[in-house]
Amino acid sequence: MNKGKTVFAQLMSFVPWYEFDKCVQRYNGDYKVQSFTCRQQFLVMCFAHLTNRESLRDIESCLNAVPEKLYHAGIRQLIKRSTLSDANENRDWRIFADFAQVLIPEARSLYIDDNDFMVNLKNMAYAFDTTSIELCLSLFPWAKFRQNKGAVRAHTLMDLRGSIPTFIKLTDGLCHEVNVLDDLIFEPGAFYIMDRAFVDFDRLYNIDQCGAFFVTRSKSNLQFQRIASRNVDKKAGLICDQTIRLKTFYSAKDYPDSLRRVKLYEKDSGQTLIFLTNNFRISAKNVTKLYKERWKIELFFKWIKQNLRIKVFYGTSRNAVYLQIWTAICVYLLLAIIKAKLNLKIGLHTMSQIFEFCVFDKMPIYQLFNDNKLTELQTEFSNQLILFE
Repeated sequence: MNKGKTVFAQLMSFVPWYEFDKCVQRYNGDYKVQSFTCRQQFLVMCFAHLTNRESLRDIESCLNAVPEKLYHAGIRQLIKRSTLSDANENRDWRIFADFAQVLIPEARSLYIDDNDFMVNLKNMAYAFDTTSIELCLSLFPWAKFRQNKGAVRAHTLMDLRGSIPTFIKLTDGLCHEVNVLDDLIFEPGAFYIMDRAFVDFDRLYNIDQCGAFFVTRSKSNLQFQRIASRNVDKKAGLICDQTIRLKTFYSAKDYPDSLRRVKLYEKDSGQTLIFLTNNFRISAKNVTKLYKERWKIELFFKWIKQNLRIKVFYGTSRNAVYLQIWTAICVYLLLAIIKAKLNLKIGLHTMSQIFEFCVFDKMPIYQLFNDNKLTELQTEFSNQLILFE
């Protein structure tokens, strides 16, 4: 007896299918396709990410075990691993990359007033960083990284209000992350927070000339001349707040203007951190807080690697790998959108774990996160586990 939609069907109802079909048409994704369309491929890949399937055979076995539930989930046929493998090899990965660009503005609009942003600042703030996904070079010869290693690199720009990625570029391991700064369009007045791997003064000066601000860590061998100093709050761990100019010939040529240098001692870690920025208006304490917010992008990389299937791949070609990563990003954005629209007071990690367990159950999504129900279940199970009294 049908008592409603499955959880998976409810999740997929949040997908803007009209926009997805436009992305498919843009690259002729369904050209000469008779049955297994790009829409069904996307549904199967979403299922694989949500339930953390290990292989094509695993996907085939799990989906074909519940054929009566596939139709209502939008999957119109039994899944064959050879069909899915061919689709991942041949369908253009840019279909799913473009669809992610459709989901990004929707997700950002829902998290524009995110309370997790801990800096009292009206400017937009972004973190830019790169993560590497290691691959076996003999299986992925196109993904060159080191002499005996392969890798794919995901260069990511993240909106720190809501932890939503706004720009992602996939490359092989040989592409240095600092080169991707040339692909960014910098917003005037926005802050860009980066670690010291991105200290390239020519590119940092380009950010300054675009009217944007950067906050990064200084390298230990930086040669500079102090121009002026400002008073700092020693109790907050601040050591100095200086205006400096670069001394070495090429650095001074690449960045001819003044920089701000803020030095901080962290009591918890015992480290001394030095920050560089081109903004002279915000307080030194906010400079350090902004850099601390950069940790959100590290948490994003950790989350997608632990909760979605992007460390083990279903195909070995560049197209199959890129397609799998982009569908994982689409799943992350969908979960963020669902969390905001349903006003769920629960973390994305817990959401993904619960969806993995009951993806084909028939119950409204909001009931899965009913606090009273979870409390009752925990009480019931705790009574059963008491062996001695």
